[in-house]
Amino acid sequence: MVLEVALIEVLPGHEDEFAAAYGQAHPIITAVEGCRSVRMTRGIESPSRFVLLVEWDSVEAHEENFRATDAFGRWRALIGPYFAGPPRVEHFVDVPA
Repeated sequence: MVLEVALIEVLPGHEDEFAAAYGQAHPIITAVEGCRSVRMTRGIESPSRFVLLVEWDSVEAHEENFRATDAFGRWRALIGPYFAGPPRVEHFVDVPA
């Protein structure tokens, strides 16, 4: 399992519209094969900053099953207009205790 972390800066004053668009886009990503969970968080100190957390079976599931498909285009068309800049996206794996 890998965790995708996307740091998203939203245009100031459009945070509520972004959140509403995410509500519409959420079912698109959760339907993708290899997607285990999706969660969006919003900054308290920086309310225009959001963090998307997606658990994928693998990096390939994210890249091939989502990013390379029309599902990504539909997802991005809903939430992308509210971006202040390109999201910063990285993948992480758990560290054993």
